[in-house]
Amino acid sequence: MEILRVENLNKVYGKGTTEVKALDNVSFKVDKGEFVAIVGASGSGKSTLLHLIGGVDRPTSGKVFINGKDIYQYNDDELAIFRRREIGLIYQFYNLIPILNVEENITLPLKLDCREVDEQKLNELLKILGIENRRMHLPNELSGGQQQRTSIGRALITNPAIVLADEPTGNLDSKSSDEIVELLKKSNKEYNQTIIMITHNMEIAKCADRILRIEDGKICEDY
Repeated sequence: MEILRVENLNKVYGKGTTEVKALDNVSFKVDKGEFVAIVGASGSGKSTLLHLIGGVDRPTSGKVFINGKDIYQYNDDELAIFRRREIGLIYQFYNLIPILNVEENITLPLKLDCREVDEQKLNELLKILGIENRRMHLPNELSGGQQQRTSIGRALITNPAIVLADEPTGNLDSKSSDEIVELLKKSNKEYNQTIIMITHNMEIAKCADRILRIEDGKICEDY
């Protein structure tokens, strides 16, 4: 079942001689439960594409449908609510709130949305992530791998339509990177979670069900 459809997506920065076409007429579909890796060189447009899928930025032209809804028909306030409820974001540098502990960081999207925390789901997530004994620790008391596990928990707690992971292993050593990829694969298989991951590492990309390679703002391979 289709969960994401990208149609003729274009993103242009600047005008005239300073114009840069970051995305050039990109179209593709993703089914529910797919794990897709997007690869490409620095400046190829992969981060721009991820941000447009997640509603973090707006395209110059084109459309993004998630669960059949054209997300750019929403105004800015509606789009912010949609992002909070339907998109789970995992960043390279974690983006945790330094004054909140692990449990508070994970449940923050629910609290912002005035939703009750499902304690069973929270405890299950903490156990799967291997940080149940770190739930009251602040980010500066955690290793890089533990901080990224917390970031993954925050992305999963809302049962989002799609999880978007932007170089989730880019700031980690090889052992922690392997563990994070395994966690993403586990959430994909056990929760049927749709995941779109940006990575420059082809070995990590091979863990996905499907790889999109982007070059000069265009998808040049889909395999």
